[in-house]
Amino acid sequence: MTWLDLPADTLFGITNLPYGVYSHGSAAPRCGVRIGGHVLDLAAALAPDPAAEVFAAPTLNAFMAQGRDRWSAVRARLVELLTDEAHRAAVEPHLRPLAEVTPHLPFEVGDYVDFYASEHHASNIGRMFRPNTDPLTPNWKHLPIGYHGRSGTVVPSGTPIVRPRGQRKAPEETFPTFGPSRRLDIEAEVGFVVGTPSALGEPVSIDAFPDHVFGVCLVNDWSSRDLQAWEYVPLGPFLGKSFATSVSPWVVPLEALEAARIAPPPRDHTLLPYLSDTDNWALDLSLEVRVNDQVVSRPPFSTMYWTPAQMLAHMTVNGASVRTGDLYASGTVSGPERDQRGCLMELSWGGKEPLKLDDGSVRTFLEDGDEVTITAVAPGANGTRIGFGEVTGTILPAR
Repeated sequence: MTWLDLPADTLFGITNLPYGVYSHGSAAPRCGVRIGGHVLDLAAALAPDPAAEVFAAPTLNAFMAQGRDRWSAVRARLVELLTDEAHRAAVEPHLRPLAEVTPHLPFEVGDYVDFYASEHHASNIGRMFRPNTDPLTPNWKHLPIGYHGRSGTVVPSGTPIVRPRGQRKAPEETFPTFGPSRRLDIEAEVGFVVGTPSALGEPVSIDAFPDHVFGVCLVNDWSSRDLQAWEYVPLGPFLGKSFATSVSPWVVPLEALEAARIAPPPRDHTLLPYLSDTDNWALDLSLEVRVNDQVVSRPPFSTMYWTPAQMLAHMTVNGASVRTGDLYASGTVSGPERDQRGCLMELSWGGKEPLKLDDGSVRTFLEDGDEVTITAVAPGANGTRIGFGEVTGTILPAR
């Protein structure tokens, strides 16, 4: 369907076209769209349209703020440019090989919210910490639980992660000590990027989700389990989560994921009207987690109890506004099987069942030098598959 010479099984074909920000040589960062193994310079390719000037910028925010109609119009124009041979001579000079460019954080992050939307993950954590009680808290199936994180420490894929330091107290210890985290973990998540803002005091209804959310990216919300365990009562995550959150360099537009939409899992309770599933926005994404290039988990996003539309509706039901560039993430994605758990806390069952790697080493939590990579694919239009690129990070020693 395109005049580019792409492999038949490419994850970045014409049905995907994810957006990102890149630089080439000494030039300033600017917006692009990925097609196969290339990045298309959007400002140059869409010229002389004066509206294309928003792409000659180091973030996608100005474009995302233009709203759903503009997103659709640009996508349609890109499909035309990349499929009609008549445009080849004008467009081809603006394609850059991926190997020649440097990716950057694709959007300026406004606020960051992290949810806890996987029933399997929440149940596993509950069984570990509350073994003789219901693993889920009484509110869990009535609302999407979440917390506000720190947007200033959201970093692009490839950024090294310095092991955090802080207070930690093991159960057998009488007093806390201060030092490097001993239980550094990953959280394989899916992120949703807000394009169109909302007004303060006006909730975003569940059916308005595609009017506000521009696209989807991958997230690794690094977690220090020992810092978190000591600090989180009574107010929740703080230093154990705020030191770094990594995101993938490509934002897949929501329009590219129509074929990935599925019904959410059956509900155990009748939901309040503002959370009612009037439109199916569960997504059939298949994640893969690698530690030092070894696959350790394949979490299915299709099993998530709460959908991204419900998360946005709950996040704003009190009148809280959203801004262009706001990021909210799903929380750890885990499935029902052991090899579908999206964090080392679950994979090693709190450190009691060490994970064996192919090189003979074992892991309960991350060691200095470990590299973690998360990828994902989803069904695309016309039988294609959609790729999200990867989000990766390497652990550096504490400073």
